[in-house]
Amino acid sequence: MSQALLTVIGEDRPGIVAAVTQALYAADCAIGDASMMRLGGYFTIMQVIEYQRDFGAVETALDPAVKRLNLRVHLDPIPSLPRQEDVANVRVTVYGADHPGIVASVTDALARIGFNIIDLESERSGNPERPIYVMVIQGSAPGGTKAVADVLEPLKISQGIEITVHPVDTVLL
Repeated sequence: MSQALLTVIGEDRPGIVAAVTQALYAADCAIGDASMMRLGGYFTIMQVIEYQRDFGAVETALDPAVKRLNLRVHLDPIPSLPRQEDVANVRVTVYGADHPGIVASVTDALARIGFNIIDLESERSGNPERPIYVMVIQGSAPGGTKAVADVLEPLKISQGIEITVHPVDTVLL
């Protein structure tokens, strides 16, 4: 079985997920890790797929959905790698008045302590005169919550943001 990374972008509308997943099913593909969400006025899909047929058959199966819904698709074959066992043990929540540099400063600080970001979601809300930026990051921190809290503490003042750090409880069945 071969793997590919599929990225789909299109103007948000009902039916995108259904059309793409039906096309993949018709091409005998299995969906692995996936992230699907609306960003602004667009809907995005990023997913790892496994396919048995040749790569061209996957592209051909997606073509009718792509044309009907005016989607942009990027499909990259990737080597079949062993599943990474890195699990999230820390959740960071950032909240404050929106301004340039929030994401860059927080992720730079986290990278300095070896924090591996597994999931990052952010949203700009509020009103145009007073926009608010909210970001939630989950990841693996070798030093745990204390190391994360310590490295982010200076940003609370320099960036004027609120930051909370919590452990992520994981249950292995």
